[in-house]
Amino acid sequence: VQLQASGGGLVQAGGSLRLSCAASGRTVSGYGMGWFRQAPGKEREFVSAIRSRGGITYHADSVKGRFTISRDNTKNLVFLQMNSLKPEDTAVYYCTAIRVWPATPYDYWGQGTQVTVST
Repeated sequence: VQLQASGGGLVQAGGSLRLSCAASGRTVSGYGMGWFRQAPGKEREFVSAIRSRGGITYHADSVKGRFTISRDNTKNLVFLQMNSLKPEDTAVYYCTAIRVWPATPYDYWGQGTQVTVST
């Protein structure tokens, strides 16, 4: 499977972005999916996850109440709506399948998308 994240960009603090993750090569509808991010000089960290059928989500404390994860299994897509963005949200964002719920990923990382939040 190939995972391609998109939708990143430069936004001012308090702004919003919507990230998309397109999976190709196989369906991901049977997998929990998650978003992770990596800021410069830091380790990759968990952001949000969604169960395979989309009914249950889980968010890191740092984004709870600001970010929403969703998915469209008919189109093999996963989304991350990010509101009230802060400079500390600046990172490269990646999507991947969840190996162990809620935050243990498979060790496979497609191309990420850069999110930069300015003050």
